[in-house]
Amino acid sequence: MDGLIIRPKSTAGQPEGYPGVEVIGRPRLFHDRPNLLLAKRVIDLVICVLAAPVIVPVMMLCALLVRWDSPGPIIFVQERIGKGGKRFKMFKFRTMPHTQDDQPQKEFMKKYVTGELKSDAGGKPVFKPQARVTRIGGLLRKTSLDELPQLINVVKGEMSIVGPRPNMSAEVEHYKLWQHERLEVLPGLTGLAQIHGRSSLEWEQIVQYDIQYIENMSLALDFEIILKTFVVVLKGLGAR
Repeated sequence: MDGLIIRPKSTAGQPEGYPGVEVIGRPRLFHDRPNLLLAKRVIDLVICVLAAPVIVPVMMLCALLVRWDSPGPIIFVQERIGKGGKRFKMFKFRTMPHTQDDQPQKEFMKKYVTGELKSDAGGKPVFKPQARVTRIGGLLRKTSLDELPQLINVVKGEMSIVGPRPNMSAEVEHYKLWQHERLEVLPGLTGLAQIHGRSSLEWEQIVQYDIQYIENMSLALDFEIILKTFVVVLKGLGAR
């Protein structure tokens, strides 16, 4: 994904399956809105600095609870795909037993991204399979506190506060052409999809929200998403 971005052309009036695509030499936003991207970066760093007196003690408490609850590393590190297809190591508090086999999760995500899993006929949303989580891990997931170490990724410039959630390479490999547009910006801690259903959304709904965000990016939208994220987390909406 370094370099070229490929996405579908408009297929209005074309037969189903029409393979129209356009190749973009560089992600559009990198050139068209450099001031916005710079402002987002500055705001990300300012938020991290201002939040540090509150966030650091909370992270220390979470780390102690994870260590007390079960043996194993405190931080779970996993390779994800970021802006322009660049790989990076994403950090989370460990929420599963250290010996937990994550293969079922990977198999689910492959089917999820390829569209093999849909909401049932009654409209019941598809959730990721319930992994065997630790006692503290369940609480951290419910409150999204397990994501706090990703502020380190934000400081390093690998992620932003707001943007599409980063996927694993095994998921990106199954993207449709138009879905690669979500890789045009830094992945985020939260985004439009996270305030509109989180884990209960189907994959294509998530991508549509991500592209909607990218094509309408603004600082005002970022602040709106951040505020609504607090509401969603406090209510525990769409969390598993």
